[in-house]
Amino acid sequence: MSFFVYMLASKKNGTLYTGVTGNLGERIFQHRTKQTPGFTSRYGVDRLVWYEAYDDPSAAIQREKSIKRWPRAWKISTIVAMIRSGGTYMKS
Repeated sequence: MSFFVYMLASKKNGTLYTGVTGNLGERIFQHRTKQTPGFTSRYGVDRLVWYEAYDDPSAAIQREKSIKRWPRAWKISTIVAMIRSGGTYMKS
């Protein structure tokens, strides 16, 4: 089973959210349909802009915690680098 660390955005240069999940497709669906009240529902953060896959859930959780401590500029640079390299990016 794969585990995913992901970043969502509300819009270009908008609010960012970092999370971890065992089912990326289902979790993004939950964010987009606002099934769970909280930060992403409140701020309209529902566009998948970046993700990484891990085999080990502990590694995924550690990576999520690390990214959450990053400055915003680092997160944006990571997203932009992935897009420029032709990495996976999902537009809504």
